[in-house]
Amino acid sequence: MHIDFLLERFRAAGKAPAIVWEDREYGYDWLLEAIADATALLERERVAPGMVASVEADFSPRAVALLLALIERSAIVVPLTSSVEEKKPEFEQIAEVEQRLWIDADDTVRFERLPRDSTHPLLRQLKERGHPGLVLFSSGSTGKSKAALHDIVPMLEKFKVPRHTKRTITFLLFDHIGGFNTLFYNLSNAGCVITVPDRRPETVCRAIERHRVQLLPTSPTFLNLLLVSEAWKSYDLSSLETVTYGTEVMPESTLRRFTQAFPRVNMLQTYGLSEVGILRSKSRSSDSLWVKVGGEGFQTRVVNGMLEIKAQSAMLGYLNAPSPFTEDGWFITGDAVEVDGEWLKILGRKSELINVGGEKVYPAEVESVLQQIEGVEDVAVTGLPNPITGQIVFARVKLKRPEDLASFRARMQSYCRGKLERFKIPQKIELVDGTLHGERFKKMRRV
Repeated sequence: MHIDFLLERFRAAGKAPAIVWEDREYGYDWLLEAIADATALLERERVAPGMVASVEADFSPRAVALLLALIERSAIVVPLTSSVEEKKPEFEQIAEVEQRLWIDADDTVRFERLPRDSTHPLLRQLKERGHPGLVLFSSGSTGKSKAALHDIVPMLEKFKVPRHTKRTITFLLFDHIGGFNTLFYNLSNAGCVITVPDRRPETVCRAIERHRVQLLPTSPTFLNLLLVSEAWKSYDLSSLETVTYGTEVMPESTLRRFTQAFPRVNMLQTYGLSEVGILRSKSRSSDSLWVKVGGEGFQTRVVNGMLEIKAQSAMLGYLNAPSPFTEDGWFITGDAVEVDGEWLKILGRKSELINVGGEKVYPAEVESVLQQIEGVEDVAVTGLPNPITGQIVFARVKLKRPEDLASFRARMQSYCRGKLERFKIPQKIELVDGTLHGERFKKMRRV
């Protein structure tokens, strides 16, 4: 019913590899059998249509089969990964989870019925339609996580159009809109998804070499870490054709360094949100931050310098927050953009904008310059309150080698002179030892 078009393509693909997990290939014929087994298991465990079920897993073969079986059964799926371990009880309560499912380390499915019945009006609305649902939680990097409820049926529409077959790493997580998009793009085109046990540069490079990966969907933060680690110099990455990047603003310096290191790799900026899905995109060139976004099922407009989107695949709404849509159905993204005809340049989140005496400072612009200073491994920029200017620019910096703060401050100020306007140069600096990104490899700017 809901995934008939996928099952038809799986049958046509036969023994072609669908998933690589722990360096073992699982074919589409195996996946078809696993979906049938998962469907029978859901029936035995009395997971009824419309039931809200959390799935605690990553991209294991059994997890993929279970996800597809739940969709076909019209369940409302709440994917959760270890990246939100501490928040799982809170997320289950917000989503009104009735059935908990998790995948053990040996890829075995476990069940636990929870003493709860879902009553939220949006959940009831979806149940009345008889459609499967998807609940995705925002990262909460600037505040409390919001639960976006989707009707999966319109989300699947774009995957009915056949596109290129690729061998792709599932870098973006199982509970992320980008991870969902990666999985269904590849399955709908009989591609192969390559899973990795962790997302360290060395692990990813090893997987690219061993499994001849063609497509790497990732984040700017990871690409910077990959370059800094120099892990790519120890592996054969010649199979890599395309790198797509999104989830946060790409610093120009990172893009420039990456295209110099990988001149044959096509760089494609993507754009998507948990609330509306992933838009089709086209970069002006591999080394350009200008991008066209939209495609069938999406409309875009810019109002007062802010991007707004109307999407057929937009969420029904938040389960724990007011509706973010305008009266005429547009989603206000919160992203500031520059416009050049059909092309857009994403500047950053309005919520992260630093106001220094009335002057606007976007963190990514400052980070782009600081990352070029010798010895800098990573940097995160944000604003701090100031009684005179309203805010000042604050930079947390991770260095490759130990250095005293006074020495680095002098080097930084000297380097930034002429590259950044005076008010954009950080007035406060903190040298840190820990990571400046979260489990999703997205910059953590909130102090």
